Amino acid sequence: MSRRFYLLALCLGISACQSNNPYTASSRPLPPAPLQAPHGPDMSAYPAPPRDYARYRTWAWVNDQLPAGTTWADPAQLAEVVGNALEQQGLRPRRDRAPADLRVSADLHVEKRLRQVQEDYGYAGAYGGGPYGNRYGMYNSVPIVRTYEVQVLVVRISLFDAGTGQPVWSASAETGTQGNQLERADALREAVGRALASYPPS
Repeated sequence: MSRRFYLLALCLGISACQSNNPYTASSRPLPPAPLQAPHGPDMSAYPAPPRDYARYRTWAWVNDQLPAGTTWADPAQLAEVVGNALEQQGLRPRRDRAPADLRVSADLHVEKRLRQVQEDYGYAGAYGGGPYGNRYGMYNSVPIVRTYEVQVLVVRISLFDAGTGQPVWSASAETGTQGNQLERADALREAVGRALASYPPS
């Protein structure tokens, strides 16, 4: 009995599979692409090729103008310090109005910084005897954090591709603002050298 039942169920299942499909296939053309759709591959979706810094050999100031000076350093002094530091990195100023590979800008300004100094004030105990027995002392310290405001000189140097105008590299460094004129000139040279020490990026 069970065998006949299974055969009947199998036949019904096969006949159900052979029934007409109520769904019919239809083909319609795709709608046209919108006007703002790109007609080629989107190159912004791909990583930019690595920049070849070796091809940059010469430089000139942005808009062929010296950087703006401050009361701390005049434009000629800042231009000389930056030019010497660029030469240390293998970049030469352009000659005879020839096209430059890079355009350079330099900015010098004073900013405020908060500094914190921790000072430990300690007290010491003693050990000794007395009429009421021995006494023990202790040593401990109490840290005191002092916050004060200082002024620093910040120099920022930016390099741009002379052909495309795109930014190539930028860095900044800071130094103290104290000292006489000679000490401040040395501090400016040191700050510019630190800013350009990371060029070209590895």
